[in-house]
Amino acid sequence: MTHLPSASFRLSVATAAIALLAVLAIRPAGTEQHSFRAADGQFLLDGKPFRIISGEMHYARIPREYWRDRLRMAKAMGLNAVTTYVFWNAHEPRPGIYDFSGNLDVAEFVREAQQEGLYVILRPGPYSCAEWEFGGFPAWLLKDPNLVVRSRNPQFLAAARAWLLRLGREVAPLQIGNGGPIIAVQVENEYGSYGDDHEYMEDIHHILVDAGFTQSQLYTADGAEEVPRGSLPELPAVINFGPGEAQRSFATLKNLRSEGPFMNGEYWDGWFDHWGAPHAHTNPQQQAGDLDWILRQGYSISIYMFHGGTSFGWMNGANSNGKNYEPDVTSYDYDAALDESGHPTPKYFLFRDVIARDTGVTPPPVPAAPAAIAIPAFTMDRVASLWDNLPPPVHSQQPLTMEAMDQSYGYVLYRTTIDGPISGDLAIGAVHDYAQVYIDGKLAGAIDRRLNQTSLPVHTDRPRARLDILLENTGRVNFGSALPGERVGLLNGVTLAGHPLTGWDNYSLPMLSSGTLRWRPPCQGPCFYHATFTVDHPADTFLDTSQLGKGMVWINGRPLGRFWNVGPQKALYLPAPFLKPGRNEVVLFDLNGEQGRTLQGLDHPILDAPIPKNP
Repeated sequence: MTHLPSASFRLSVATAAIALLAVLAIRPAGTEQHSFRAADGQFLLDGKPFRIISGEMHYARIPREYWRDRLRMAKAMGLNAVTTYVFWNAHEPRPGIYDFSGNLDVAEFVREAQQEGLYVILRPGPYSCAEWEFGGFPAWLLKDPNLVVRSRNPQFLAAARAWLLRLGREVAPLQIGNGGPIIAVQVENEYGSYGDDHEYMEDIHHILVDAGFTQSQLYTADGAEEVPRGSLPELPAVINFGPGEAQRSFATLKNLRSEGPFMNGEYWDGWFDHWGAPHAHTNPQQQAGDLDWILRQGYSISIYMFHGGTSFGWMNGANSNGKNYEPDVTSYDYDAALDESGHPTPKYFLFRDVIARDTGVTPPPVPAAPAAIAIPAFTMDRVASLWDNLPPPVHSQQPLTMEAMDQSYGYVLYRTTIDGPISGDLAIGAVHDYAQVYIDGKLAGAIDRRLNQTSLPVHTDRPRARLDILLENTGRVNFGSALPGERVGLLNGVTLAGHPLTGWDNYSLPMLSSGTLRWRPPCQGPCFYHATFTVDHPADTFLDTSQLGKGMVWINGRPLGRFWNVGPQKALYLPAPFLKPGRNEVVLFDLNGEQGRTLQGLDHPILDAPIPKNP
């Protein structure tokens, strides 16, 4: 079927032509131009049939110092490409403030992939999913109550356009038509699982064209059944599925797009973990069988994940089916072929054998992976109470959302005074996401969105009592219909014994770094702890958190990740590049702190600790 371009699309093409001239002007010197496109039911590289055998890994989840190591591991498994999301919220933490430095230097990641002989598939969104905080959207989008993500809402499209145009300046010159390794760029992400507004999809398509993504193949990706809802007729549609679904899914795609090309955009070779739920174990033999069948058909594939890495800091996401909220753990090991610390698993070698057999190409030798080290137990030498380290508050009648305070992650303390004596339920319309309640500094209990809790019985005999509600952003939902409403805070009002509570002090606690604290013992409850330890030669280790409650760890000022005693993760991956020879500093914040706890480094992860019966 022939589709005539709209006037807006013709305008986009004209704009893209101007952008292309700028791109060509900064093409890397000495590089050779190539072409990659979908035609005649297949992918063509320089006019010749080409089968993509890719694996996904996200540069933001891997220490920059390890990028090349992980890329070499990909090449040694037999892959000819790597796939990566680009997480908008990591690169634009505040409107118009961009960061492409250090671990966020996506252009350098792409260049290193090319140097290791790998092509790149880029997934710039603007929506990602990926069990990443808010699906990659910046939290500041939620400050405007009129803005609706993943829609034709003008405010959202303007923000997405500004972001993608800025991203294009970084990586559009690295497309294959400009001599770079980027062969394909995805338009949005699994939109058919969310909506069916094809005009919105065309909007995102045109923005990517305007951003200079004209020298590689644009495409869409959806579940097979969702292709009619999320795809665009002028672009190839690839399909995502898990073990055991290959033959059925490709049959569905053939009925919808008989002309091809045929590609599995995400083959889920593992799964992610939620706090308070068992660790995911998947079947490598079944997955190797699926991989074998796909390759024997001559189809293309991208394995999700080849290497999961770590959602450092506050970057884990969450799932929700509208009823249950399930935040993800810090580790993104994913039961992938290459584990969280970059070591090949038995699955890696199964996949490697399948790829070598079905392609007839012998891959390079598998590089040796460095061994992890143990660090002897060390004690915390300083302690500081959260109550002694509060910033000035902002006063409001109703509790403010985190986003209204220009805050994306961390905690908010809500404080008010209640008249007593009084007994009754403290009820909150919606808690996003985890709150501990204190009466005159004493813990009364917790309200956990994960457990569908919205109330807690409280009591005070005093005529005037201080009510504190310390709330944590445990990770915004990254998938599904809940996305537009993922503001963090005490939502829809607070009542006590049926009476509305007003007049709040709101304390913003972003905790982006360990900062400057007033250390003063003793301390129990929400406390910061400080310690030092020494290493002669930095190497990977796993920080044992099994003695801790719920909170966050920083190593040498860098946010490492969350811990929570509900499991299943009980050790945080601490990569060697985060350490230095000699003295190292650790700071942790624990909602349930106790004196006398110790930490140690393990030479192995703990991803499958037993789950408490009453988490």
